[in-house]
Amino acid sequence: MTDKDNLLLEGFFKEAARQQIADDGFSERVMTAVDESMRMNRRYTLYIHLWTLFCIVVAVILFFVAGGTDMLKASIWSLLHTAFTWLSVFIRVAPTTEIHLDPVALILAAGFLLVFLPYQIARKLYAIL
Repeated sequence: MTDKDNLLLEGFFKEAARQQIADDGFSERVMTAVDESMRMNRRYTLYIHLWTLFCIVVAVILFFVAGGTDMLKASIWSLLHTAFTWLSVFIRVAPTTEIHLDPVALILAAGFLLVFLPYQIARKLYAIL
């Protein structure tokens, strides 16, 4: 669009904004209904927050009653053991193949992936929350 078209459009919309349309109180009735629905939404929002809090409390209680800490600890140790096993096998096998990889560079890359990236993700998530 050219500047002339923009000026014509701005003038048209300025004139349209100044016009008053008789609606026999329709706008006021709509705004009153919106205010009432907002009050209802606030009450339902309170119920939703209370229900969420209740569910979180029940989940935490069930986590500890069912021995979730032991399961979580076992899962983390299993994950770490598997990761270190894969890494050690890869470091032992890589020199025997035609792929020329530096084991120190692999260990640094693995450390970056296992430590630095999760830290950065967690830091950004905590900043958002």
